[in-house]
Amino acid sequence: MTTAKSPFTLYSIDFPNSPNPWKAAIVLEELGLEYNIVRLGVFAVKQKPYTDLNPNGRTPCLVDHNNNNFAIWESIAIIKYLVDRYDTEKRLTYADGNNKYLVDQWLLYQASGQGPYFGQATWFTSFHMQRVPSVITRYRAEIKRVLGVLNAALEGREWLVGDKMTVADLVFVPWHFIIPFACKEDTEWVLKDIPNYNRWMAQMTELPSVQTFLGEKRDRLSKDL
Repeated sequence: MTTAKSPFTLYSIDFPNSPNPWKAAIVLEELGLEYNIVRLGVFAVKQKPYTDLNPNGRTPCLVDHNNNNFAIWESIAIIKYLVDRYDTEKRLTYADGNNKYLVDQWLLYQASGQGPYFGQATWFTSFHMQRVPSVITRYRAEIKRVLGVLNAALEGREWLVGDKMTVADLVFVPWHFIIPFACKEDTEWVLKDIPNYNRWMAQMTELPSVQTFLGEKRDRLSKDL
């Protein structure tokens, strides 16, 4: 929930399709933590004062005003910080045992597998100055492969880890909605024959935390048209 004055400030780039800040915001919403979003332009994230918080010049970055204005960047690091420090009931993670490490496994897979391939496919499909068919074909094939991995992991189970939804599931949601921008005419193909994945994603799409940001995304995209 966003408030004018809150214990957390989440910095995001001022672009409605940016998935990584959305990942952190969903977890803040699911934990019921009040936060304020500061949206920065593409040039503002590359210069001071923002680079004093995040020298990488990207978003998201979270500032925890309850913890001496502690600043942390990289979306997966932010999410781990939030659940370690504020998910006291372990609703979205596991305190110990093998499941704790399996959650980490999927968080890292999202950061190393889903995010980079989906991002590169989007760039070369929608933003690169010259269309390079071989590159587009490669990255779209990688998207289909990643979705296949998730579909196989979900065979016979509702969630990726254990018997409940965790951050291991939630982190995959924002990039899912990039698929139409990344795959264009191949969208139907990449989403074909993965029933476990599609059921899982449809279930999470109905979450109020996800609907909040889908609604905002639609509103902001419509204003840009």
